[in-house]
Amino acid sequence: MNKQSFEEYLENNEKLIYRNTGTSMLPLLKQGRDFFIVEKVNNRPLRKYDVLLYKRKPDKYVLHRIIKIKDGKYVIRGDNCINKEYGITDDDIIGIMTGFIRKGRQHSTCEFFYKLYSVCHCALSPLRILLFRIRCKL
Repeated sequence: MNKQSFEEYLENNEKLIYRNTGTSMLPLLKQGRDFFIVEKVNNRPLRKYDVLLYKRKPDKYVLHRIIKIKDGKYVIRGDNCINKEYGITDDDIIGIMTGFIRKGRQHSTCEFFYKLYSVCHCALSPLRILLFRIRCKL
């Protein structure tokens, strides 16, 4: 973006479409191939499995999934990550992912298969993390 923050862009536009960078949201989003679509939250209650664009101090933007809500704070983790991030608040959140573009085709987070992926991926994450830790010890 041209020296304009994501916050400023969303303040002036309906939605933000941005190319994914990094590997933290694999297999959902692949760097160099996919785009994500983010909109302002607009007072909608955030739920488990929502993917949020938030700002980690000092100035790092992160796109990760809510895996738990506790005491008004969010526990967040990337789909391809093993560590959770605690203490994310509404003040840190810039927007919510409402869709993504994979291989030129646009998808909504309201689609059945996306919701199924979100639930299954989170349910299987303890097994995935265990296998990762075992592999690292070998």
